Amino acid sequence: MTSLSFHVNLPTLPKPHSLFPPSLRCNVAEPQRFKVNGRSPIPTISGGAENLSIPSFLTWNHFQKSLSPSNDTRLRIFSGTANPSLAQEIACYMGLALGKIKIKRFADGEIYVQLQESVRGCDVYLVQPTCPPANENLMELLIMIDACRRASAKNITAVIPYFGYARADRKTQGRESIAAKLVANLITEAGADRVLACDLHSGQSMGYFDIPVDHVHGQPVILDYLASKTICSDDLVVVSPDVGGVARARAFAKKLSDAPLAIVDKRRQGHNIAEVMNLIGDVRGKVAVMVDDMIDTAGTIAKGAALLHQEGAREVYACSTHAVFSPPAIERLSSGLFQEVIITNTIPVSEKNYFPQLTILSVANLLGETIWRVHDDCSGVSEPYSGLGID
Repeated sequence: MTSLSFHVNLPTLPKPHSLFPPSLRCNVAEPQRFKVNGRSPIPTISGGAENLSIPSFLTWNHFQKSLSPSNDTRLRIFSGTANPSLAQEIACYMGLALGKIKIKRFADGEIYVQLQESVRGCDVYLVQPTCPPANENLMELLIMIDACRRASAKNITAVIPYFGYARADRKTQGRESIAAKLVANLITEAGADRVLACDLHSGQSMGYFDIPVDHVHGQPVILDYLASKTICSDDLVVVSPDVGGVARARAFAKKLSDAPLAIVDKRRQGHNIAEVMNLIGDVRGKVAVMVDDMIDTAGTIAKGAALLHQEGAREVYACSTHAVFSPPAIERLSSGLFQEVIITNTIPVSEKNYFPQLTILSVANLLGETIWRVHDDCSGVSEPYSGLGID
């Protein structure tokens, strides 16, 4: 039978205690952030571990602890084919090597998964966003979970940086499916013991799972980047692109020196079709920061930016955790409406979708820190970890 195969057989990284020599070079994208200006970023980290870029909300003491050679060797991280570069960054931050796994597709499209190392009694973390192609990546995740369960893994955590089907979380009209609940059931029944997700479309989606869910927010990474920019706090206004995102925008504004809030009122006439109607708030002469959980076709955020310019905004920044970037998103985002489009790497962005205003930040440190704390049975109730969403 003819088959196409994908092998994740990455070279073994140094043991945690050997990460400190000054000659270390880790050939992955910089964990904190990298700028894309129409070109590929340089995928290197130079210098010793003391030069690794760690967000301000992740303390060095805990990072040193995570690199100590005394850590439990029963923690294993495996990557699917959806976003292997992010999985490698997470493993590098944690001082671990990615587990060896064989994933291939037969000629008819069926997916085959085989673990290439023992996970018996291990705490296993599977990094696989269900980004486009959503159905392929979701099915791959389910089969990976099943393979780990049948290999006698002690605990299986599905690390889903982007949770597909999350928008179908309720019935807005008759005879609709609630696909978010269905996908949650599939992941649970496949054998996952826990889910780690980043910026769910709506918080109530956590209730669809019958297993623990750690909901991590990508906002700290974006806020850390915005804090490095020379924007006067008096000139800032945070904008929600729709009424449904007001709570998210309000939380974002509070962490930006309690910046004022504006809301774009839009009326949606169909899926991926948005019509801007009105603006609530004052943006004249201000630097507007639009905050959303995802950018799909960019219709909502582009029309919102056009309205902000009409109302006198000096500059418009777009901030989003998930860059789905379905056509014609790139054309809309690169049309000159935005000073900068700031996203994270929960979904891989292909080189053909790079444009000068695009900035990609990495959530690898955030997810790696969360995995350590879940593995160590630590909560996130005390600062600076209260924003990690760990119960």
